[in-house]
Formats: sequence, structure tokens, C-alpha cells
Amino acid sequence: MRVILTQDVKKLGSKGDMAEVSDGYARNFLIPRGLAEEANTGNVKELKKIQQAEEKRFQKEIERAKKVSEKLGSTPVVVKTKAGDNGKLFGSVTSKDVADAIIKQLNIKVDKRKIDFSEPIKSLGNYTFKVKVHPEVHGEVTVKVITE
Repeated sequence: MRVILTQDVKKLGSKGDMAEVSDGYARNFLIPRGLAEEANTGNVKELKKIQQAEEKRFQKEIERAKKVSEKLGSTPVVVKTKAGDNGKLFGSVTSKDVADAIIKQLNIKVDKRKIDFSEPIKSLGNYTFKVKVHPEVHGEVTVKVITE
């Protein structure tokens, strides 16, 4: 019997998958527990509609992420901090400081964990970092560290 899974089932598949299982397993276990429903023509059409809507939403998310990535790459972000005479900072600039500056200057909310910081910035200058805007879209942000 063909069933459409309504929840993730171990060793069978994830939500929205169609699976071929024995009649007894479907009627006695999966369907009564709400883990699956029979794959008749109406349910299959509904599943395809849901999958198409999900794909459309995913494509819109990617387009928005690409626009955000372009905006991040086009404008440098300025971080003001205190520094000594030789250009060394008092302390350091971290990914949190950069994320806060992006929010203030570009009105783009970026999680500090999504900024690829290998180590904190400890001197004045320009730096370029990769930002994970979306799981499939990465952008670059230029950070200009200046004194207050």
C-alpha cells in the first residue's frame, strides 16, 4: 500500500514522502497513530500542491537573500572604536560589534554567528568577511575600523 507520511518515521522517510509499505503496517500502525495517510489521488494532488508552494516560498527566500547579500557587499560598514597611536585597538572588534554596526547602518538583521570571523580584529583598517545570509547564499561585508 502506498502512503503519504504526515510525520517523520524512522527507517521509512520524512514528512511529505510517499512510501510503499505492507497493508497491515499501514492500517494497524501508521494510519491509526496519525503518522501517515493513504495515498489516493486527492491526497497525492494535495501533496504536490503543497510541495510546489514550498518550492515557490524557498525560491523567494533565496531571491531576498541575494538582494541582502548585494546590499551587504555594496556598502562598507564602519565600526568606530578607541585605538592607540600605533593603530592597535584597545580591546578588539568582534563579530557582535560588526553585526550591531550592520543593523544600525544598513538596517539588515544579521546573526553574529553567521559572520565568518576567524579571529577578532585588533588593529585599524579594512577587513572583508563572509556572511551566511541563507544556507545557500553567502555574501561578503567590508568592515572599516576607524578611531572615534
